[in-house]
Amino acid sequence: MSAPAATAQLYLKQARNSPNSKDCMEIYDKWAATYNDEVGDSAQSYVAPVLVAQAAIKFKSSKSPADSVILDAGCGTGLVGQALAISGARAIDGIDLSQPMLDIARDTGAYRDLAQADMNKPIAQKDDTYDIVSCVGTFTLGHVGPDPALRELVRVTKTKGIVVATILQEIWVPFGFKAEVEKLEAEGLVEVVSTDLIDYVKGHGDKAVLLILKKSQRA
Repeated sequence: MSAPAATAQLYLKQARNSPNSKDCMEIYDKWAATYNDEVGDSAQSYVAPVLVAQAAIKFKSSKSPADSVILDAGCGTGLVGQALAISGARAIDGIDLSQPMLDIARDTGAYRDLAQADMNKPIAQKDDTYDIVSCVGTFTLGHVGPDPALRELVRVTKTKGIVVATILQEIWVPFGFKAEVEKLEAEGLVEVVSTDLIDYVKGHGDKAVLLILKKSQRA
């Protein structure tokens, strides 16, 4: 195992074992400066950001990427935002718990606006704001749980807009994500487009649920 990969695994293990948001944030604050080199595609084949960006463009409404308003929730250093920007997206907002991560995301030039936010609490964005909401690497051990985050992401999405998120396979059922999605569907808030499994880090056996939700007219 290369030194960058070993460092990434160490930080990721610490983050997934975090007892609370504050401890998790402190780990990412320390990790921010080297995150892209250690977790990016060149180091570990971290394919989830690109796969989510591709799904967001494929399952979007009739609007083009250039005309879509997008929220990248848990944006980190901006890997998803950059992938979306390559597809033509221009109006991308990002939120993340770690300010040093946001600082690096800002340097990518992919984002219209960036703000610090704890997704374990209600977020500040207004109802029915975004055509697309993406969320990669945030629904995992020690990070963000299903409630209120999934409902909040649906809340800020426009009618017929989509939420595209990765949820680590091992927490999908036992941590209540599947149940929360079923609850949102039963309430008529969303249509479930996909719960397919995808590679999270290619070649490392990590799998994630690719969750795609379309906000219902009745929401």
